[in-house]
Amino acid sequence: MSEGSVNVESRTSSQDKRWTIMAALLGTNTALLLFQGIEQSRDYNAVREVALSIIAAALPFQAIYFLIYTFILEHEPRLPPARLHKLNLASALCQVVSYASLLGVAMMWYETSTWVGLSFIFSSILAIFLIQSVMGPVTEAPTDAA
Repeated sequence: MSEGSVNVESRTSSQDKRWTIMAALLGTNTALLLFQGIEQSRDYNAVREVALSIIAAALPFQAIYFLIYTFILEHEPRLPPARLHKLNLASALCQVVSYASLLGVAMMWYETSTWVGLSFIFSSILAIFLIQSVMGPVTEAPTDAA
């Protein structure tokens, strides 16, 4: 392995989890666009059209997330704090847009079945809040000096 290559073992668990979530979203969205797009060309449905548009709009942000992630892994020690901060903000924005693609998925599920769609929307909202609450920065708890 060359000296300039990314050391995969140096990633934190939190980074790995975010990367895995984004990879799963990218795979799911790509599959939905492919298969539902084929179905859309055979049997047009306005709700599916809007849902696929939402998902398609999120795909570039998902790809950019991976570019930012890799760039930070390769160059973090040499990046000035201000640039690292900007990259982290851009990464967070890409994550938010990617999570918004779940709205398109939910619309397709809702079109299939009202209960399935509502269940998916409700559980997606809970899951996003859960992920955001547990994956935030960790600060050390104050210790009693007494």
